[in-house]
Amino acid sequence: MAKTIYIRLRHRIQSAPEGWIRLGDLAQIIDSEEESSLSRLNVYHVTPNDRSIAVVDVMHIIKLLRAAEPDAEIQTIGPSQTVVEIVSRKKKRKLVYFIAVWLLLFVGAAMAIINFHEDVSMQAVHQKLYFMLTGKEAEKPLLLQIPYSIGLGLGMILFFNHVFKKRINEEPSPLEVEMFKYQMDLDQYVAMNENKESVKKLHEH
Repeated sequence: MAKTIYIRLRHRIQSAPEGWIRLGDLAQIIDSEEESSLSRLNVYHVTPNDRSIAVVDVMHIIKLLRAAEPDAEIQTIGPSQTVVEIVSRKKKRKLVYFIAVWLLLFVGAAMAIINFHEDVSMQAVHQKLYFMLTGKEAEKPLLLQIPYSIGLGLGMILFFNHVFKKRINEEPSPLEVEMFKYQMDLDQYVAMNENKESVKKLHEH
């Protein structure tokens, strides 16, 4: 009875700048052996020419498996390519960059909120609401402005579903969903446009 090997490629993985990527890193493997040696099979060699992204196609993996297990039947499940993100471990986040990005986002968000409030005349709205509730006119109705400001901050926390690094609940925030969609579209674009170059490079190896 022929041996059957089941392969399920991972959608995206990370790798060091140089060295070999093994089959166990790229895919989940199931065969008749309890401890399969196929997971240690070298599949792709990362070189400086790969820069930041490489694409490994399932056809190349099938060729390697046929060479390693000529009599085995190979069944593939899931995606047909794996996007390899090449991450340099030498690069560390610097406090200066973090502070610069934080200030940029803080100032940008503050300007967006201020411009929105100016466009809709939020101060005039608060003055009218204060007059309707109390019957008195006030240039700065702090009774409404202070709770509104606190509520605005709490609303942003609930919207992004994070307090610093802590998640409020398991539900993803709208920003995380949009980032996930963007990452999926980016991976699909990379797989379609770099697949030819990656396959050519794999044949050279």
